[in-house]
Amino acid sequence: MHRITEMARSKLGAQEMRPNTSYRLRVSVLARAQRCAAKMAALMRFGKLCRIKIRVIGQSSSFKGSPTCLLRRTFSIYGRLSQQTFDSPSDKPQFPGASAEFVDQLEFIQPNVISGIPVYRVMDRKGQIINPSEDPKLSKETVLKFYQKMTLLNTMDRILYESQRQGRISFYMTNYGEEGTHVGSAAALEPSDLVFGQYREAGVLMYRGFPLDLFMAQCYANADDLGKGRQMPVHYGSKELNFVTISSPLATQIPQAAGAAYAMKTLNSNRAVICYFGEGAASEGDAHAGFNFSATLECPIIFFCRNNGYAISTPTNEQYRGDGIAARGPGYGMMSIRVDGNDVFAVYNATREARRRAVAENQPFLIEAMTYRIGHHSTSDDSSAYRSVDEVNYWDKQDHPISRLRHYMTARGWWAEDEERSWRKQSRQLVMEAFEKAERRLKPRPEWLFTDVYDENPTGLQKQQEALQRHLEQYKEHYPLDLYDK
Repeated sequence: MHRITEMARSKLGAQEMRPNTSYRLRVSVLARAQRCAAKMAALMRFGKLCRIKIRVIGQSSSFKGSPTCLLRRTFSIYGRLSQQTFDSPSDKPQFPGASAEFVDQLEFIQPNVISGIPVYRVMDRKGQIINPSEDPKLSKETVLKFYQKMTLLNTMDRILYESQRQGRISFYMTNYGEEGTHVGSAAALEPSDLVFGQYREAGVLMYRGFPLDLFMAQCYANADDLGKGRQMPVHYGSKELNFVTISSPLATQIPQAAGAAYAMKTLNSNRAVICYFGEGAASEGDAHAGFNFSATLECPIIFFCRNNGYAISTPTNEQYRGDGIAARGPGYGMMSIRVDGNDVFAVYNATREARRRAVAENQPFLIEAMTYRIGHHSTSDDSSAYRSVDEVNYWDKQDHPISRLRHYMTARGWWAEDEERSWRKQSRQLVMEAFEKAERRLKPRPEWLFTDVYDENPTGLQKQQEALQRHLEQYKEHYPLDLYDK
């Protein structure tokens, strides 16, 4: 652009920029030349995009005429480009935004072009392997670990749910019916893989080794809580176990997970990221951003959607009109699969293969696990207002992930009624011991309100901390400070 402007300046100096030429006229002529130059620069960019070689108007010595002539030549080149035709009707479109064919008939794409994405499963509802080649052939010890973690989570849910109802803790969310999605996916990951949860993935953290004492400490917000009592209950996190702390706003973890996966790719760390969310969170704008970034940046990430039928009280038929969440994957250029979330082996197989390929090929995967939320959304919800008891009972009695795995173990002689009674008693005792310990533990120190954000607290925050201390000393009869850790 600078070169063309200088060419125009040179010619104008000889033809129109004589000493008696008015200042206004000279400015006008130069402005016209600069506009012409800008059009030429745009033309060259267009030519490069379309792989067309465009010769810049010759050297200064061959340039003839005024800026008006230059402008006409520019439009002439544009006109000749616009008149170019394809060699034959069979030529493919060259638009940079899509890969497609030309058609000569008007037809809109139907929203459901196929009968529906199939649901991958390994076991039927009775725990029988359907296709032996898909059996992961896990050891007895591994399968028993699956079962014990799923049932231990179920037991912890029951006790903490009742604890909230008795006013002992402020809030709780159960995982009833979704235990298979937690354990099956967690078992398929490497310990170094980074987990971003939504709020109903306690089983993932439990499978990784998070102890019952810390689950209870977090829900009771006592001095043993890793978050020092500064989060709502069920907002777990563990740096040691590569589990990013839960945050309440829906879907914020999705673009964060995409960014973390991109960082792992640049470090060539042989790690993957898994990001959990519900089908309701997939309606958030953050989901679009995370999906698109991960696909275009080719990130090693697994997006794991727990489609449990309800986003609080909103059923799926009011949440979306398309074929679920897996159908969105191809639109973003992601490999996608839909699995039976109540089949722990199907979840395990899908997550293991997705993890392997995500790391090896640097590309995102989308898994939609079809399951059912048997419990209320949270202790603030009454699901009987929007679904029937019969509906819930079907999933609890006929298609529960725990009972399905138990059928599998029983058929192989790995589990019997005696083991079941013994384990149920033992698991309840483990949970109750942690529960009683958490209730007795002191609350976090008040000064911890001001820690873990700044390396050195700014002056304003220091003044607030001093003001709090003076207030507590002046009105200590109103604050039970003996219940707080010293």
